[in-house]
Amino acid sequence: MFSWLLRRIATSCLLVFLLLSAVFFVVRLAPGDPLDQVVSEELNSADRDLIRQRLGLDGTLFQQYLRWLRGGITGDLGDSLRQQRPVAAILTEAIGPTLLLTVSAYIVHLLMALGAGLVMAYRPGSLGDKALQGVGLTLYSLPSFWLGLMLIMLVSRLLGWLPPGGMHAPDAAFLSWGERQLDLLRHLILPVAALALGSFMGTARYLRSTLLEVLEQDYILAARSRGIPESRILLVHALRNGLLPVITLVGLSLPFLLGGAAVTEVVFGWPGMGRVTIEAIWARDYPVIMATTLVAAVTVVAGSLLADILYMWADPRVRLTGRRVNP
Repeated sequence: MFSWLLRRIATSCLLVFLLLSAVFFVVRLAPGDPLDQVVSEELNSADRDLIRQRLGLDGTLFQQYLRWLRGGITGDLGDSLRQQRPVAAILTEAIGPTLLLTVSAYIVHLLMALGAGLVMAYRPGSLGDKALQGVGLTLYSLPSFWLGLMLIMLVSRLLGWLPPGGMHAPDAAFLSWGERQLDLLRHLILPVAALALGSFMGTARYLRSTLLEVLEQDYILAARSRGIPESRILLVHALRNGLLPVITLVGLSLPFLLGGAAVTEVVFGWPGMGRVTIEAIWARDYPVIMATTLVAAVTVVAGSLLADILYMWADPRVRLTGRRVNP
C-alpha cells in the first residue's frame, strides 16, 4: 500500500510538471506582446525594454523557462503583470471563495444524485424514472453559462428572491456577523444551483446503473425471499455495494466541477479562481495563468488519488490484494 502510494505521488508530480511546462510554452507562443496590456503604446523602446526586463519577459523563451523553473523550485510564483502584486496574494484571496462555491456545489450535487439515483432504481422503467431522467438530462445538456443566466433572469430579476451576483451586498461591512453569513448564503444559492443542477444527473444515472446490477445479485434475491421490504433492500443491502463504483467519480468529477465553476464565477461575478484565470488569460498575465494552472492540476491529480484511496478503503477485496485501482 505504501509503495503504491509513493509511486502514484511520484507519477502525479511528473504529470503536473509536464502539464505546466506545456502550458508555459503554449501561452507564450500565442501571437502578440503581453507588454501591450500593461504599458502605453506610446512608450519608447528603451523604456519598454527596461519594463520587459523588470517583469521577466526579456531573453529567449528557454531562458524564461529556466527562470520559471528556478522560481517554482523556490516557491516563488512571481508578480502579476496586470495587477503588479504577488501572485500568491491573488491566489490567497481567490481560493477561499472558489473552495466555498465548489465544495458547496459538490455536496448538493452528491445529495441530488443520491436521491435521484435511488428513486430511479426503485422503480426502473416507471413514469417517475423516465420523467426524472428526462428533466435531469435536459439540465445536463444545457451550457452552464446559459443555465446561470436563466437562473438570474427568473429567480433574481423576475421573482426578486435572490441577488443576481457577487459574493456580498454593497453594505455587507455594516451588517452584523449573523446578517453577513445570511447575506453570503443568499449570494451563494444561485451559483451553487447552476453548478449542481447541470451536473448531478451524470452521477445519478451511474448510480442507478450500479444499483440495478447489485439488485440482481444472489444475496439480494435471498433477502427478497425472506420478505424484506424492497425499500429496505435498496437502502440497506444494495446501496453500500452500489456506491463503490461511484466513489471513483468523487475524485474524477473535481476537474469538471472546477471547469464549470470558472464559467459560473464569471456569470455571477463570484470573486474566485475561475474568474481570476479567465481575466488573466485575456490579459496574457503569464504568472497568474501558471499559478492557477498549478492549482487546478494539483486538484485533479489529488482527486484521482483520493478516489483510489477511498475505493481501497471501501472495498476490502481491493485493499487486501494491494493492487493499483485504475479510475
